[in-house]
Amino acid sequence: MKRLFFLILLFPLTLLAQHSIKGTFTPAGEFEIALLYKVEPTHSNYITNTPIAEDGSFEIKLDSTVSKGMYRITYAVPQEEYNFDVIYNGEEDIELIFNPETGVKFLASRENKLLESYTNSMLMITNSIGNYYRDGSETKDTLALASIFKTQRNTQKGFEAASKGTIAYHFIKANTPYIPNKVVDVETYITHLEKHYFDHVDFNNKTLQHSKFLTERMLNYVFGMSSQNGDEDDDYKKNIKVFCKAMKNAPVEVKKSLLTDLWEQMVDLKLESVANFIAEDYLMDLSVKLNDQQLLQALILYQNTSLGSLAPDFSFEITEKEKTTTKTLHELDIAETYILAFWSSTCSHCLQEIPQLHKFVSTFKAGTIKVVAIGLEDEPYAWKNLTFDFSKFLHVYGEGKWDNEIGNNYGVTATPTYFILNKNKEIVAKPEDFEELKSFFEAIEPSIEEEKE
Repeated sequence: MKRLFFLILLFPLTLLAQHSIKGTFTPAGEFEIALLYKVEPTHSNYITNTPIAEDGSFEIKLDSTVSKGMYRITYAVPQEEYNFDVIYNGEEDIELIFNPETGVKFLASRENKLLESYTNSMLMITNSIGNYYRDGSETKDTLALASIFKTQRNTQKGFEAASKGTIAYHFIKANTPYIPNKVVDVETYITHLEKHYFDHVDFNNKTLQHSKFLTERMLNYVFGMSSQNGDEDDDYKKNIKVFCKAMKNAPVEVKKSLLTDLWEQMVDLKLESVANFIAEDYLMDLSVKLNDQQLLQALILYQNTSLGSLAPDFSFEITEKEKTTTKTLHELDIAETYILAFWSSTCSHCLQEIPQLHKFVSTFKAGTIKVVAIGLEDEPYAWKNLTFDFSKFLHVYGEGKWDNEIGNNYGVTATPTYFILNKNKEIVAKPEDFEELKSFFEAIEPSIEEEKE
């Protein structure tokens, strides 16, 4: 019984810290908390957090429940931007210094230092190759280039041998670059570098899936390879096709996760043509296969409110000569240009911008611009009182505020939000604020300005 009692007391101790991740954030005082996540193929699982001291130091204790794999430390919001990854093999402590400008430097952890050394070594060699071609040296000293390629080949082999059996090996192997067997001119080198970019990337590799490697590899290719033909959108679409062909045998979940990341990048960059290409050619089908209705609806919503699309229709009441009738947006035929203004009587920015918008459109001749103002409200009283101040607008009551059908169909998540439509109710602009809206009208044909006269 004494032995059993001792084992019962001892058991919880096995869950106490066995290893740790510690280090220093520089400059000191920049950040307050570090959060640790384990990276999974399509998401990250929260593990723990720790405060960052005033001197920038932090320490995260890792108990026996923390399994080996790739982990992500986030230190600010949005977390998708402010983070870095570390390898934890379950056998060693990790110590590092992190600076948001220069990145991570590992002080302890053989695996992390090995991968860091590999990355730095290959970067130096890549820079040497770039400098060689940039200087036009290929016409003078081919032996120098042959020597650089030999060094690159030996460096790759050496790090693969040194990392055998480690987590780092998977990243070193997958990062193998195109290395010519003989001296080639710069055009040939670039062509083959692009052609063989994904040769060593195994999209079914679990270690690669449990990291940001595949995402970074994808983004570097899509945004880094250019045909210099002057059409950025076409280059991106061509690169996306190559990438999708390279990962054709990847699990459906991995494909969806990677392409969703890429779609979101294009949305953030306002590259609507490319974002919709990704959705139409790849992501919508993947969403259906995985029954991801939320993603599918997001793709459709974005497509429906892209530039050039017919604005989603909706109905509202309109009073003319003391007679109230119901009309739809598409039925309106009272102006050359329409502005949809989503606003709220409780929104401080709206109360600044909407009066300016009313004053601005009032300077145009009747029939030139018509504002359809949709008030997203929880209750109608304050909104109704304010509508009398904006008599030039057509007012629509958006009951339910953020749960309003009209706002939801336009993907409105903040007020004020503007859409500019042409006579045919096609979306021609989506200004971020009133100043951008005003600039749109000031930049278009002089005839619009002439209507003010």
